Amino acid sequence: MSSITTTTSTTVSRRDAASSSSTAHNATSSSVSLPSDRDIWPAAASMPDPDPIKVVPPPWTLNGDVYCISFWTSGAAARKLPQHAYSPLEAGTEFANPPGSHPVGGLSMIQIIRYRDSPVGPYDELLVVPGSFDWRRDGPDGRPEVGRNPRITRIYVSQKHTCYNGRVNWNCPKHLAKFDWDYGPNDSVSVKVYPHDTTDDITESKPSTVPFFQATFKPVSYVPSFPFATRWANYLGFETTLAMPPVPQGQGSHGELPSTDIWCKVIPLQYSRTTRAGWFDMSMRDDKGELIGEYENFWPGMGRWQLGVKMENADLSFDHATETWKPHKSRAHL
Repeated sequence: MSSITTTTSTTVSRRDAASSSSTAHNATSSSVSLPSDRDIWPAAASMPDPDPIKVVPPPWTLNGDVYCISFWTSGAAARKLPQHAYSPLEAGTEFANPPGSHPVGGLSMIQIIRYRDSPVGPYDELLVVPGSFDWRRDGPDGRPEVGRNPRITRIYVSQKHTCYNGRVNWNCPKHLAKFDWDYGPNDSVSVKVYPHDTTDDITESKPSTVPFFQATFKPVSYVPSFPFATRWANYLGFETTLAMPPVPQGQGSHGELPSTDIWCKVIPLQYSRTTRAGWFDMSMRDDKGELIGEYENFWPGMGRWQLGVKMENADLSFDHATETWKPHKSRAHL
């Protein structure tokens, strides 16, 4: 790939990204491990960076704190996902309505992650998984094959390197956002997320002045910490393998919004020895009591107080896609 910053004018294949020189990969695949949450997360993580985008193929190993709220989406609710389930770019393309695919609900989640260490350095992330989606593809013998997997429909990150690579490597529909964190007493943590793609600027060059998401986590002091791994959910009958449709081309000011042309499956892994239960305050009202989102508590039907967990000092990994395939050609079965 001759020029990383000019690749956004064409579709990027996963193979092309993976073929970037090993020298560049080695130069970017390590980052400084930061000493503490409270002291080291500079606002500069969201500031424009003049460096060329670093192309880092999988596998990725990361470390950070994971805040997770799980909830259940009924089949009826899945058929009427709220408008903000997708970013504006993806909402207007087949990413939000791929041929042969539709939402079916099930176990859903919102995660906010503070990565201390990753192949592209520290960054923050917010992601929404509103349940599972049926999908259909053309099998090798021409017969249709079907499946059902969870899908990330909206995701924000605080720097361009992970935005670009997440789209190319795993079809994660990442966009830039500013993350504001506040650490309170008794280990409480608050975050506000200001997206770059909710303004009228199609280049997504700066954050909105209104948060798209806000929440406060307060750990339950009398509940001891415990180990937790996302793969354990498989033993309870919950699918954790993501199936992600191709992402569309954007006009990001940093060249951070490439498109892809094939589906992929990927298995994200998360593990923490120290997981703490706590309550999330999901209120979308500002300090004056004014509602700043479409829904009172971010998601339709969600109550203000949600029980969730914080996975402290978690180890995470994103490997190569386990499967890839071309988009299904017909909607005739829908």
